[in-house]
Amino acid sequence: MKWKIRRALLSLSDRTGIEPLVRTLHDLGCEMITTGGTGRDIAALGLPVTDISTVTGNPAAFGGRMKTISFQFESALLFDRDRDAQEAAMLGIEPIDLVVCSLYPFAKHRASGADMATLIENIDIGGPTMLRAAAKNYRYVAVICDPADYDLVVDELQQHDGSLSIETRERLMRKTFNHTADYDAMIAQTMDERAGEPSLRLSFPVGRQLKAGENDQQCGWVFGDGTNPSLATVKQLGGKPLSYNNYVDVLGALEAVRDLPRHACAVIKHTNPCGLCHADNQRQAANLAWAGDPVSAFGSVVAFNTTVTLETAQFLHLDHEDVSQRKFTVAVVAPDFEPTAVEYLRQKASLRILCFDPAWVAPSREYRVLPHACLVQEPDTTLYETLSVVTASQPNGNLSLGTPLHDLVVFGQIAARQVKSNAVVIVASTDNGSLRLLGMGAGQPNRVVSTKLAIDRARATLAAEVANGNDVESYVRHGLSQALMVSEAFFPFPDSVDAAAEAGIRTIVQPGGSIRDEQVFARCDELGIVMITTGTRHFKH
Repeated sequence: MKWKIRRALLSLSDRTGIEPLVRTLHDLGCEMITTGGTGRDIAALGLPVTDISTVTGNPAAFGGRMKTISFQFESALLFDRDRDAQEAAMLGIEPIDLVVCSLYPFAKHRASGADMATLIENIDIGGPTMLRAAAKNYRYVAVICDPADYDLVVDELQQHDGSLSIETRERLMRKTFNHTADYDAMIAQTMDERAGEPSLRLSFPVGRQLKAGENDQQCGWVFGDGTNPSLATVKQLGGKPLSYNNYVDVLGALEAVRDLPRHACAVIKHTNPCGLCHADNQRQAANLAWAGDPVSAFGSVVAFNTTVTLETAQFLHLDHEDVSQRKFTVAVVAPDFEPTAVEYLRQKASLRILCFDPAWVAPSREYRVLPHACLVQEPDTTLYETLSVVTASQPNGNLSLGTPLHDLVVFGQIAARQVKSNAVVIVASTDNGSLRLLGMGAGQPNRVVSTKLAIDRARATLAAEVANGNDVESYVRHGLSQALMVSEAFFPFPDSVDAAAEAGIRTIVQPGGSIRDEQVFARCDELGIVMITTGTRHFKH
């Protein structure tokens, strides 16, 4: 079903990009009814317009607060062209076939910190009314609320002699109802916030169903907000569609490399980094990250913060004649890929190749949905408050900004922040200055178990580097003595310190803040261990 556009109403606070549309409407013989400023701008293009007052029979009034709301105008939008045609004719109502409207820029003024009076004047009343009326009657009336649709509408109008298909009008209708809902929600939230009684309304209009949820027996969906770059619309260069669990792990991988400098690589399993490194060379970063826990890396998501090269992609050994040497990962995500790297990675048909900048996963708020409730918090962006040595033993190096020790502490904070609580990580630097995760303990009910898991994993990582015939234990203990053990929260007891000392670790970093801090510090002094406090906790539940 197609209806030709013979009369259109245009009322635009933002008239950017409107010229091709209005010229097309004019060329097709469409009468353009306009409000004040919109009419003046269209007339300046040399095109005829009809002022809205000739339709409503009323002038604009009250400083522009009353322009479009009227029986004549809303009737022209709302009446059913088949059922109500005779009644409309009796009432002298001529149909309007298209509404093009951009609402008052409330969001712009809100963002600028405008006062209450300015905000009130930028609450559009007539605009949402005409948009909703046109959208309700979409079978006969087309409605455009987004300038991004101008070109598509122009093309269709030109191809179909001034008509729009029912499919196009339905799509525009759905977009319009989402738009007016978001507009009203933004106003309501702003007013509640100013009153000190915050409310929350989230909008994710772009959605699709996934093959399953976290488990096969669960349904799953992914939604995007339709404006900001999101994983819901991630650019995929190869591989199977993303699953529910893939999305969660890809997010964890991007978060892990987001704040790291140089070339960074994260190997993520069940949202935890089992490998993490940043180095001057991307391939080296990938090799060291994978070496952090090659067993757990099986079926992982691998993320980079720089464009992936062919040399780096080849670290997966996808074409190795010995199948056991091929690294199995379910997704590789990076800001971009060299074409040769994409070609190489596509050798594995199921491997998901994703283009996404880690900077895009830096949220202004974090949300966790509970049954009939929602938790909201600011993101954890403060790595430390102060770095203080709280023991008699002093570190090998100073903590000044930019020093190797400071950089390693920062790397340890980033790694610990990404590991599920209770979290303990062991990090170290290589001879050429690469920083890497040797081992981590995640998600344990008590911290000493996380500590022991991190130590065991770090020992295995170091032991794997020892050539046959060398003294493995000496190499491992030396490596641990040069490493940092980092806890994302305070030590409630000295037991983790004892475990660290027994393994040969000489430096521990933790927030401090326990009622037993002095006991923990004293135990470090007894064992000759350096302890550095940060004043900042990094729980991740």
